[in-house]
Amino acid sequence: MPFSRLPRRDPRTVARDIPGVLDVLFPRLTGGLVRSLNKESFSFSDIEAVSDELIGKSRLQKAMLFELSMARAESLLRGEAPSDWDECLRIASSRQKQHYDAKIPDKLSRYDIEVADHAASNLIVMLKSIQMQCPNLPLEHGPLIPGLGWIASGRGDFAIGSMLIEVKHTEENFRSGDFRQVLMYWLLKYAKSVEDNDSIWSEILLLNPRRNSALRIKYEYLIRSASAGLNRIELVELLRSAAVQEVARR
Repeated sequence: MPFSRLPRRDPRTVARDIPGVLDVLFPRLTGGLVRSLNKESFSFSDIEAVSDELIGKSRLQKAMLFELSMARAESLLRGEAPSDWDECLRIASSRQKQHYDAKIPDKLSRYDIEVADHAASNLIVMLKSIQMQCPNLPLEHGPLIPGLGWIASGRGDFAIGSMLIEVKHTEENFRSGDFRQVLMYWLLKYAKSVEDNDSIWSEILLLNPRRNSALRIKYEYLIRSASAGLNRIELVELLRSAAVQEVARR
């Protein structure tokens, strides 16, 4: 099948389902590096983590529960009706159907709403705190992740200026898959910038509203630490090559 006619896949899916591609690009993204990066994580003083006890009272799938919190946060950030949980559920359900074997609830329990509202409130405080450090720069919702060949374009979570912001709701530290994802986003953005002379992200901010945890890293440092010393152009070309080889293998 010609390269141009391969099924196009979302970059988040590629980073999650085909880690072998990025293992070639970033062979040093091992457990040791991930643990070292997580040591630099920090928390926000004016919010509390969502308790495991409260989360346990919700019967929703965790992915659905925290997708609901994302929809809630986005709604509040846009200044929409704060009580429209049905619309939040509709948005969360639509998103989950694209990536997971989601179980769609008929209605939300008070525990579902309490967890989602707490995580959403935490995220809003986190974002506003970061915005205060970046005066005169707007918060961008859903920044475009360009496509490349058979990798489709997609959307990130947020961005402020040259900082890409990705939100995770894991119960533990940030994982290698999280770093693979943001590295994939950067490579796709850089490949497009070479063609269009566009700007690229210089920093990544990972936020976990569930745990009140955050990690801010310079992309240059992350790339240098995780790769085998290749320059940017070499990494993009290796991505093209590795993606084609992965398809041929399948």
